[in-house]
Amino acid sequence: MPISSPPAGVVLAAGLGTRLRPLTEFRPKALCPVAGVPLLDHALRRIRPFVSGSAVNAHHLADQVRRHLDGTGVHISYEEEPLGSGGAIAQLAGWIGDRDVLIHNADAWLVDDLTTLISNWDGELPRLLVTPADGVGDFGGWNYVGVSLLPNRFVRDLPTGFSGLYDEVWAGEHERGRLEFVEAHGPVVDTGTPADYLTANLLANGGESVIGEGAVVEGSVVESVVWDGCRVGRHERLVRCIRGDGGVTVQA
Repeated sequence: MPISSPPAGVVLAAGLGTRLRPLTEFRPKALCPVAGVPLLDHALRRIRPFVSGSAVNAHHLADQVRRHLDGTGVHISYEEEPLGSGGAIAQLAGWIGDRDVLIHNADAWLVDDLTTLISNWDGELPRLLVTPADGVGDFGGWNYVGVSLLPNRFVRDLPTGFSGLYDEVWAGEHERGRLEFVEAHGPVVDTGTPADYLTANLLANGGESVIGEGAVVEGSVVESVVWDGCRVGRHERLVRCIRGDGGVTVQA
């Protein structure tokens, strides 16, 4: 039987984005754009049709997340120190209440609209969106892509402080054969590295370079991303690069 009430939606957005530095020295990874839209907004739009409310956790450059979400009605959970995926959900337990949870990593870019993930879920077992692994994956033949459904009973049992959902929930449930897997439709990209971040942008833009709003390109760009308001000088040629805030250029 399907669940009787919509779950709470949580987008995990507190990561430091260390692999994307120096881009993430200027803005949090969750606000890095893919095809001109922040990763955070992609995730919020994807979960919105299925949830009864949305929350975001924030740590690194949290004020930017707050300003970005001002007036949207999205609840923000501020973390003084990174809490991991389990700790983030535990800190949100009061806001979640008795609801189940639809969780989306902010840095997971995908085209799946999550209908298959949500359909006919009865709220009894954790359900993960996955892709087939090339060899041994996160869970046997599957790799987790950053979107999952968590029954409420696990929320209540999560410890406060730093913890991960893999250690606290998924690993044990997998050993007991009590995880459900749903294969994602279409491409999935973990945007944690410059190369993968560039891949997501090119996929989202039909293989063409992405030039942000207000960007000035006097030189040339090839399979590259230029953020809003940035400039490429007349003598510059960017090939598979990201031009970010402060004139930072990262080779992908």
